[in-house]
Amino acid sequence: MTSNQRAILELTRATRDRTGNLPPLPAIYPDSMAPVVRQGENGERELTMMRWGMPGPVQYGGHPVTNIRNTRSPHWRRWLGPAQRCLVPVTSFSEWEDTKPKKTPVWFALSEERPLFAFAGIWTTWTGTRGPKSAPVEGEHELYGFLTCDPNETVGAIHPKAMPVLLTTPDEMDTWLEAPWEIARELQRPLPDDDMLIVARGDRRDPA
Repeated sequence: MTSNQRAILELTRATRDRTGNLPPLPAIYPDSMAPVVRQGENGERELTMMRWGMPGPVQYGGHPVTNIRNTRSPHWRRWLGPAQRCLVPVTSFSEWEDTKPKKTPVWFALSEERPLFAFAGIWTTWTGTRGPKSAPVEGEHELYGFLTCDPNETVGAIHPKAMPVLLTTPDEMDTWLEAPWEIARELQRPLPDDDMLIVARGDRRDPA
């Protein structure tokens, strides 16, 4: 996520910024902090920092889950209302290509310029220990994950199982944050191939 705060606020129509001095994030990893936009208690849209990884089902060990596919599951259904939905601003994302001798990250974006868009996310508060083993953080956390769907051909050629749910317009973002689930769930679909492309292969994450 390499866009600045002003660009995020303008695209998502957020009016409150709780992130402080937000630096560019050339790599965001599971269990790390990242900017997220949600509806505040007073209805004001706010940009805040959350930790990536929703609480997983207890029957499977409760391990953090970074992305969510089965929205029919009772475990995820509780967080599908507007109050628990969020936008995860990004400028590109990667999937791993099964190359030898080691896998290669392949980077996707809306264009070579890597304009800002968002993943369709959900969030919750959770109490416990999270963060790296070298510096665990105990207490209450605000956690997020994002929805996935069937991949389009662009992503499917690299990662045939799934792709993130991408929201590219302010109207789509409004729908995700505000609409009833019967309407918002229609956004859980792959972005058309013509609307995105591969922008890099390997460890280089910055725009060319």
